[in-house]
Amino acid sequence: MKKSDIVLKELNKMYPNPKCELTYTKDYELLLKVMLSAQTTDKRVNEATDILFKKYNSLEKLNNLSLKEVENYIRSIGMYRTKAKNFKSIVKELINLGGFVPNDREVLMRLDGVGRKTINVVLSNLYNEPCIAVDTHVSRVSKRLGFAKETDEVEVVEKKLMASFPKKDWSKLHHQLVLFGRYKCKAIKPNCEDCPFIDFCKYWKKKKV
Repeated sequence: MKKSDIVLKELNKMYPNPKCELTYTKDYELLLKVMLSAQTTDKRVNEATDILFKKYNSLEKLNNLSLKEVENYIRSIGMYRTKAKNFKSIVKELINLGGFVPNDREVLMRLDGVGRKTINVVLSNLYNEPCIAVDTHVSRVSKRLGFAKETDEVEVVEKKLMASFPKKDWSKLHHQLVLFGRYKCKAIKPNCEDCPFIDFCKYWKKKKV
C-alpha cells in the first residue's frame, strides 16, 4: 500500500467527518474569521468574533463600525491593529461586490489580508471546491511524513500534496491534517507513541537517534 493510501486510511479512521473549527453562519463571517486566524488559534478567533457577528449581523452594520470599535472586539487576537484594518476593508469590498463572497479566486486575492490559504479554506467550505489549504499544521505534518521537504514554501507543499493525493480527497484531507497537527502531531511534544505513521515519520526517526 502506498504511503498516501495509508495516510488517507488512518486519517479517515481518526477523523471520519472533519469540519472547520471556525464557527460561522454567513459566508462573509467565514472569510473574515479565516483572515483573522493567521498566527492565532481558531478558538481565540471564535471567542473574539462570535459576539461581534451576533450584535452586528450584516455587512452594512459591520461597515458602520469605526476602526477603533473593530480593534476593541479583536484585541485578544495577534496583530489586531493590522487585522482590524483588513477587516474594515474586506467588509467594504464585499458590499461593493454585492454583499456575498464570490467563488472567484482572482477577486478574493485582491482583498486586503487575504492570501492563498484563506482562499482555499473559503472556497472549499463555501463552494465545495477541491482545495488543500496549507497552514502551519498542514505544513508541519506534510514535512514530518515526507510529502514535502523542510525547506519547501507553502505553495510548494500544497502542490506536492495535490500530486500525492486524489483530487476528490483534497478538501477533507485538509481538515484531517489540520486536526491531526493541532491535536496529535503538535509542534511541541507531539503524541508519537500510538501514531500510525511512525514507520515513515522523519520527526520520529530523528527523535530515536
